[in-house]
Amino acid sequence: MDKFERIFALHKLLRSARRPVPLERIMEHLECSQATAYRIMREARDYLGAPIVREGAGFLYRCREGEGPWELPGLWFSASELEALLAAERVLSEVEPGLLRRDIAPLLARVRQLLARAGGGGGLTGRVRYAPMGRRPPDPDLFRRVADALARRRRLAVRYHGRARDAETERALSPQRLVYYRDNWYLDAWCHLRRALRTFSLERLREARVLERPAREVAEEVLDRYFARSYGIFAGAPRRRARLRFSAERARWVAEERWHPEQRGRFLPDGRYELEIPYGDPRELVMDVLRHGPDVEVLGPPALRRLVAERLQAAAALYQVPGQGARAAG
Repeated sequence: MDKFERIFALHKLLRSARRPVPLERIMEHLECSQATAYRIMREARDYLGAPIVREGAGFLYRCREGEGPWELPGLWFSASELEALLAAERVLSEVEPGLLRRDIAPLLARVRQLLARAGGGGGLTGRVRYAPMGRRPPDPDLFRRVADALARRRRLAVRYHGRARDAETERALSPQRLVYYRDNWYLDAWCHLRRALRTFSLERLREARVLERPAREVAEEVLDRYFARSYGIFAGAPRRRARLRFSAERARWVAEERWHPEQRGRFLPDGRYELEIPYGDPRELVMDVLRHGPDVEVLGPPALRRLVAERLQAAAALYQVPGQGARAAG
């Protein structure tokens, strides 16, 4: 019996008892030691508001009178806990047959058991939809080689197809970190070809071999400073700050979003919302701005404003009907 099951059992025992319950009976009902029984009662009081009190000087316990019936909350998960469980269930259920399949099966069963335990009524299984989008799964064999090199601190020889130039290059990499970002896998690595830190999309790997040469080590604070401070997946120190102004209607959503750890935002008197975001490479920021269409205006820097305007004009040109302007003028 685990902690959650014991709290449920304690709840049922104390609610149904007509007189104070001896500690020995609580221990027997919860199938636990005296120390565990004390801990379960303490956690039920501190985190779930259970009105459990000790009766007199003896080892007798009851629910305090005048508090009304003690009810467990209908759902125990916070949003972050539920998201983690759903993500774990999704990832584990998609694991292909392999070396760890037998070990993963009990873990998957345990995650599903936790999802099913939501305070009764059948739980959350089948009632919550987890819908990642835009996934680009990497080749399983290449992923294993990358993870192996990362774990053993060995270099990788890779053949990498970059989207920007639509070209393949051969590189030696010292892997530093695997990154799961927006439902896709990336590798932060020291590129010996470029002699600099770079981020690589794992699904763009065409070949990967683990070398016996030790990987070049990069300090964690250097990795954090280079990869974590700029906007999105693109690395490098942020050199500019974008100023965005959202319509009053869209502001109701954007004001609650976190675009960057160092963002600054403020409401304007007319209900619009201004957001400042540090960035280096503008590509991902431009994509995120464009999804808001006419509900956002880039106030600066000028280069970012021009870039977004060019993309919007190119998109609008795709929808122009030939001769439409002439008819409107006539």
